Amino acid sequence: MHTQDLLAADTAMGAVTLRVADLDRMTAFYRDGIRLALLSNAGGVAVLGRGTTPIVVLEHAPSMQHAAPHEAGLFHTAILFDTRADLAAALYSVATQYPQSFTGSADHLVSNAFYFTDPEGNGVELYWDRDRTEWSWTHGMVDMDTKYVDPNAFLQEHLTASALESAAAQPGRVGHVHLSVGDVPTARAFYVDKLGFATTAGWGEALFVSAGGYHHHMAMNTWNSRGAGRRQLALGLGLVRIEVPAADDLGALVARMHDTGVQTADDGRTVAFEDPWANRIEVTTPGRG
Repeated sequence: MHTQDLLAADTAMGAVTLRVADLDRMTAFYRDGIRLALLSNAGGVAVLGRGTTPIVVLEHAPSMQHAAPHEAGLFHTAILFDTRADLAAALYSVATQYPQSFTGSADHLVSNAFYFTDPEGNGVELYWDRDRTEWSWTHGMVDMDTKYVDPNAFLQEHLTASALESAAAQPGRVGHVHLSVGDVPTARAFYVDKLGFATTAGWGEALFVSAGGYHHHMAMNTWNSRGAGRRQLALGLGLVRIEVPAADDLGALVARMHDTGVQTADDGRTVAFEDPWANRIEVTTPGRG
């Protein structure tokens, strides 16, 4: 791909919106379990994050039904912590407050990650990145693996009282978003050829893509959703946000999407569109809104 066909190197992920049936229960999980700060809660919408950075937006939608397990949608929202102590504090909190939510852990070579499922079935990854100088690349693809991490040993080594006390005030953000999709070639055609991410890894039924040489800002897999079609309105994923650094980057994205036949909507603050499975994507830049 030519440079002009790629998203800007400083592209990042924004807050993920989830439609939820029980707003109080879900707010408690992300606030008391994951240890996110409740930044606002009004009009049936709760915004939670770290410091002043929104990470999860919960929209109360009690009339909606849960999607079937095999349908497209969210696989997990991945929350990135700056230090292993901050990750350990969140891990300790959710594992003690919501022990049944824990689903696994992994050393991915580029990161340490711990996995959970929230009370309404949405996947959550908590992770910390190794320094980029420690990542390995082979023929343009980042080397990743899935090796077991003992969560108790991780806590013993990295948990500190100060990190526990100041958890919600410490930095954190959405590091990547992982989607369940119907097939990988269609995902590649949309997220790489049209949207402008670069492919960084492929594991059979999974695709990993990023901007600026990150290991991945987004991923798509068919592990539970092979053959899934367009989503119907349901609980779960409501919106994926992508943030590009400048207005010119947003303009280039809009032109690229137009040239490849993707319909977009621009309200003056965000440019919105849908992927092939009706997952809504919004792209914005700090100068807007």
